Amino acid sequence: MGKNKNAEYPNADDNNDDGKGSYNYKMFSVFNRKFKITEPEPPADVQNLFAEYSEGRQEMTANQFRSFLTDHQSEHDCTLEEAERLVAEILQRRHHSTAYVDNGLKLDDFFEFLLSDDLNGPINKQVHHDMCAPLSHYFIYTGHNSYLTGNQLSSDCSEVPIVRALQRGVRVIELDLWPNSSKDEIHVLHGRTLTTPVSLFKCLKSIRDYAFVRSPYPVIITLEDHLTAELQEKVAEMLVQIFGEMLYYPESDSLIQLPSPEVLKYRVMISTKPPKEYLESSGIKQKGTPRDSGTEDDNEDYYEDAIETFETDDWSNISDEEDEDWSDCRSSGQLNPPGYKGLITIHAGKPKGALKDALRPAADKIRRLSMSEQELEKAATTNGTDIVRFTQNNILRVYPKGTRITSSNYKPMVGWMHGAQMIAFNMQGYGKSLWLMHGMFQANGGCGYVKKPDFLMKKGINNTEVFDPRKRLLVQKRLKVKVYLGDGWRLDFSHTHFDAYSPPDFYIKIYIVGAAVDSTQKKTRIIEDNWSPIWNEEFMFPLTLPELALLRIEVRDHDKSEKDDFGGQTCLPVSELRRGIRSVHLHDKKGEKLNNVKLLMGFELL
Repeated sequence: MGKNKNAEYPNADDNNDDGKGSYNYKMFSVFNRKFKITEPEPPADVQNLFAEYSEGRQEMTANQFRSFLTDHQSEHDCTLEEAERLVAEILQRRHHSTAYVDNGLKLDDFFEFLLSDDLNGPINKQVHHDMCAPLSHYFIYTGHNSYLTGNQLSSDCSEVPIVRALQRGVRVIELDLWPNSSKDEIHVLHGRTLTTPVSLFKCLKSIRDYAFVRSPYPVIITLEDHLTAELQEKVAEMLVQIFGEMLYYPESDSLIQLPSPEVLKYRVMISTKPPKEYLESSGIKQKGTPRDSGTEDDNEDYYEDAIETFETDDWSNISDEEDEDWSDCRSSGQLNPPGYKGLITIHAGKPKGALKDALRPAADKIRRLSMSEQELEKAATTNGTDIVRFTQNNILRVYPKGTRITSSNYKPMVGWMHGAQMIAFNMQGYGKSLWLMHGMFQANGGCGYVKKPDFLMKKGINNTEVFDPRKRLLVQKRLKVKVYLGDGWRLDFSHTHFDAYSPPDFYIKIYIVGAAVDSTQKKTRIIEDNWSPIWNEEFMFPLTLPELALLRIEVRDHDKSEKDDFGGQTCLPVSELRRGIRSVHLHDKKGEKLNNVKLLMGFELL
């Protein structure tokens, strides 16, 4: 429906006979349109299930409720005690009393449970993957330029986005290290741009304080190092003094296998290129100045070309207050720094020479390779199986191309299809690609580590044959999705947010994102003039790689004259979906949960 900025906001009228009230919409201050407020009622499927499991009675006992959970919802571990606890919780919420707990749940109570996403959400909220395999066996929630508050060219650098990323569950934090103008301190900033710096001390202290608020599993700090040898040693001293026993580093120069997330709980690790003098002593040639120790130099050249002037005076020194904090931190430390080189757990680099040679796994060490999104796309067409083989034991990090100045992101599925563990994203932005990233890492309790599917880790004859991402596969599973209804928009949005003249006209777009042959889109019909739409529509999705598939859901308000309005979104890993009727909470464009908006949906993987 068309919008009009001059239309008046509607007023709710609570004097209707039905007691539910109504909204008045005025058109051009002349015509008055009244729409009743309706509450969602249990769909036929819900009524039938209640009748079946309550054996036709008015109440469902705790034992009958347990049968529903184990049989229809496939929650096979549910005990009678757990069912009784849930019944008491539901009655307390609805009636502020558990006095009727012995009588059980009425139909409305049962419906209330199904709509409660905290009690009946679509995915398992607990860590349930095997966490004892080497780190290379996991997809890892990874940030790119984690210190930036906005765009890549001129935004402020701060510890705040680092804290937000850690609170969301991100496990890999990237810091670009540069000397200040007097070459005696270390700043974190995006080099050769107009971004304002933040001190390394602030960033490291924030990582220490917030590393494990969301997840106990290890945090990896990837360093883009543009420092002199003297400042590198200063970094080493900072790391040891700030993190203390939290800091993990290997006893030898290189690892032949990475430790597991379980072993590394509550630990922090460093990944970067080894110092120049170490590479030379190892017989590895490295050309250029300290800036060459980074892994995204092509991007930095692009940013340098994109600006005309750069005032080095903007590189302010660390404040006196921070100097005092750092002095206190140094005096409290008990460990002697092992040196910068000794703190690097995962050695990093970029492909040199022939790509096939760069991707050839070494028998005596583990390493991290970095590729831009463009380099990965090219390599995937020519060396797909080499990438898969490399990522079975080594780490592959993919980062955004340099032209993404607005901090946009790329499609992550190419990297995941090839086993890349670190798909580095700009977490400060928003968009459909970031929704996919959020969706993937809802898996495994949101701990930031998702076990890679077995097919990416298998080796065939003579340990050489691996999964080929370009090979066409047969359908393995079928996902059945039923959309029942939606509710909560009138509580989270103003009455004229979607339409000045009437309630919204909602519809849902449902996407499968995964293997190319699996990716598809379907859409419900439009429900006109209703804040609590009921669809009762069912869809079937054939899947060749259900282990990597994501279910993306987006609600839109249909507009005949303008672009359809956004009404919420979410993204869920198909392999984690819980069977049965579930409450699916929606998020805003930035990935933050809306307070009340949810869908009632049914899922079954056949």
